[in-house]
Amino acid sequence: MSTPHNAAVEGQIAKTVLMPGDPLRAKYIAETYLENVECFNTVRNMFGYTGTYKGKQISVMGGGMGIPSIGIYSYELYSFYGVENIIRIGSAGGIQDDVKVRDIVIGMGACTDSNFASQYGLPGTFAPTASYELLEKATTIAKEKNYKTVVGNVLSSDVFYNANKSANDQWKEMGVLCVEMEAAGLYMNAAKLGKKALAILTISDHLYTGESLSAEDRQNTFNEMMEIALEMA
Repeated sequence: MSTPHNAAVEGQIAKTVLMPGDPLRAKYIAETYLENVECFNTVRNMFGYTGTYKGKQISVMGGGMGIPSIGIYSYELYSFYGVENIIRIGSAGGIQDDVKVRDIVIGMGACTDSNFASQYGLPGTFAPTASYELLEKATTIAKEKNYKTVVGNVLSSDVFYNANKSANDQWKEMGVLCVEMEAAGLYMNAAKLGKKALAILTISDHLYTGESLSAEDRQNTFNEMMEIALEMA
């Protein structure tokens, strides 16, 4: 059964899906790490692939930029294709002084300035959190590989160019580690649908020091994040 955004049919998508924002990164992961690869989606150039990694079936698909985009793709994967686990793998901008460029941040919780949760009509503020099972698995794998990880709260912002110039300072005061644009929406979909989700993020730049990775450095560092996610299949 296909959807308006996904041409896959039943059985083409694995129970665990890795979801980078960039569809070309999904293509890179499939071509670099997976065997017996099948492309199941090219709708809107949001590439999706299924293959095997160390004998285990796993899928990878782009999720786009922002909560509205990953909200659509993750909802369809969870609701119509039997996906149980979605692991977001993406970049983030560091906020805290002790979060360095190249660090891997695992999002235990995801603050947000998005209005995504309003659809649920809750009598309060919902706190989007990761699956502990996936989080524990990710941190264990990272330790085994000797990859540095930082676990904590991240910010999923709807705004890349923020007119409120003090916004980052305010989130920093609350201990938020970094800013990205998708995790909170993914976590909310998982919660509502009884599924599991986790965001694993590589710090590609720092909002206060101005440090950023070159294209080559990003590729090498992002590989560590990808390998943690792949080992979770």
